[in-house]
Amino acid sequence: MFEEEQFEGDILDPCCGSGRIVEAARDLGYEAHGCDIVDRGYDYYAVCDFLKSGMAADNIIMNQPFELSEAFARQAMRRARRKVAMIMPTRRLNAAGAWIKELPLYRLWYLTPRPSMPPGPVALEYEAKGKEPSGGKQDFCWLVFLKGYDGRAEVRWLNRDKPKQA
Repeated sequence: MFEEEQFEGDILDPCCGSGRIVEAARDLGYEAHGCDIVDRGYDYYAVCDFLKSGMAADNIIMNQPFELSEAFARQAMRRARRKVAMIMPTRRLNAAGAWIKELPLYRLWYLTPRPSMPPGPVALEYEAKGKEPSGGKQDFCWLVFLKGYDGRAEVRWLNRDKPKQA
């Protein structure tokens, strides 16, 4: 995502779990930090309930609990100074309906090929064994909202298997 969508300023992941978004952002030179509602043992974030917090950043990027997507999107739009990016199961887009239309949706990135995104503890088990999870059964997309944007959302494909250019 960070190699295709440009962000200006710092990044906050308010649902950072095992820290993959924070680490990916930092690996590409962004100033990034995170928080989570429980302490998961990582030293680079605070314990907080983002939905009740005043935490803010230039950009908020998250893999939120999907059943709370609307609440997280609305809070992120209040707290972000520039962009909000959130991952969603594609099948939930139709059900989301009105709230997505009410927010300034700038881009929609479909992920291809389908990723395997097991729950955090399962992903950590795979990682501990030196394995990559496979066999994803859900399609996912990134929704990117831009403060002040008033136009049609652009649809793009984020091809995870695209060869790196020199």
